[in-house]
Amino acid sequence: LYNIIGDNMKVLCIGHAAYDITYLVEEFPKENTKNRVKNRVECGGGPASNAAYLLGKWGIETYFSGIVGHDLYGHNIKHELEKVHVNIDYLEVSAKHITTSSFIIANRENGSRTVFTYRPSKMKMSNVDYDFTPDYILVDGQEYEMSMKALDTYKDAISIIDAGRPRKEIIDLAKKCTYLVCSKEFAETVTEEKIDFDKVETLESVYSKLEQEFKNNVVVTLESYGCMARINGKLRIIPSLKVKALDSTGAGDIFHGAFVYGLVKKFSLEKTLKFANYAGAISVTRVGGRYSMPTLEEMKEVYDRFK
Repeated sequence: LYNIIGDNMKVLCIGHAAYDITYLVEEFPKENTKNRVKNRVECGGGPASNAAYLLGKWGIETYFSGIVGHDLYGHNIKHELEKVHVNIDYLEVSAKHITTSSFIIANRENGSRTVFTYRPSKMKMSNVDYDFTPDYILVDGQEYEMSMKALDTYKDAISIIDAGRPRKEIIDLAKKCTYLVCSKEFAETVTEEKIDFDKVETLESVYSKLEQEFKNNVVVTLESYGCMARINGKLRIIPSLKVKALDSTGAGDIFHGAFVYGLVKKFSLEKTLKFANYAGAISVTRVGGRYSMPTLEEMKEVYDRFK
């Protein structure tokens, strides 16, 4: 079933491509100190880019559209995507800019990560035309103009937005998408209401406000709690796996990639959300966004064990 359904579907991922350098530390460093680290991991990153990588790794025909610099980091990102058979015909390599880079401190003690990202302020894709018709479109809001163009051009495509931060551009794009899959921070900021897990009414209130605002299918990721969505008319929290977190870098990107995979394979919404939760949970037990992605075989085993 995993390998048959959705084989002819094409997924277009548009947005952020970065190069991540992660240092794993025993505790967060104190200011104005020198620290020597034993673990350093380098790999590509960025929400849409990571989702594309995961989908390619899992055998989905995937296209990535974004921009990198004409430099070593940009070359490495291209090579990584090519290795998992992601089509990079629409990955722009610019001689004007350096590739976006992220420096990440991963705290082994509690699994949190602190990210410093540099992206040239004027860096954005040139206008391009896609010479294929995507069945699914995933956007993360980074390439606003190209994302909006794709959503307007391919109105029959099922569209998904990875809405992390509540920026105006992301809010505008979210209103055009079939699925709003947003962070707890996005949900709370847009609705101007805090979620209290001890008060069910706050969950219902926040979710209902998002439905009214965006008029689409809403999923809110809730970190270690899993995610919430309305299934068969009832608001439900779909729990995640309980794991010991080592590095949470890329977990949200992996959730979104796995979510799209479930849509492509025509899973039920509940199965899709469980599948995405499990993928994100597995990833936080490993260091580095790309290196933490589970194989499809691992996913089948974990899903069958915990479903």
